[in-house]
Amino acid sequence: MGINFERALGIHEPALKFRSQRAAVLASNLANTDTPNFKARDVSFQSVLQEQMSKQVNLNLTSQGHLEAPSAVRGPNLFYRTPQQSSIDGNTVEEQVEHAETMKNSLDFQFSFLRLNGGFKGLMKAIKGE
Repeated sequence: MGINFERALGIHEPALKFRSQRAAVLASNLANTDTPNFKARDVSFQSVLQEQMSKQVNLNLTSQGHLEAPSAVRGPNLFYRTPQQSSIDGNTVEEQVEHAETMKNSLDFQFSFLRLNGGFKGLMKAIKGE
């Protein structure tokens, strides 16, 4: 009987990937704070979670002639953020909001990383028989 890493590590591996993608989106927003007509974007964790939950279908190849299912990994579900206060130049980036979201995302990333690390430590103890 093999180790089921998905069951052992839970949602934290895909959560780390999502948090990394979101960090890139938020960094892009901050980098374009002064770009006229730039529209701030974000990623919906709920939509990514629902998408991951719907992919919980196991496909088995029962014949050599069958094709493998394509990888379910896609880009993040981006949406445009609505600003609380509109800008004259059409830019919707609100620097204070971006900094706050970046900090929250960083904390969420750190939490998932620590949980994933704890999961690996637990697996190592189980393998060693401790």
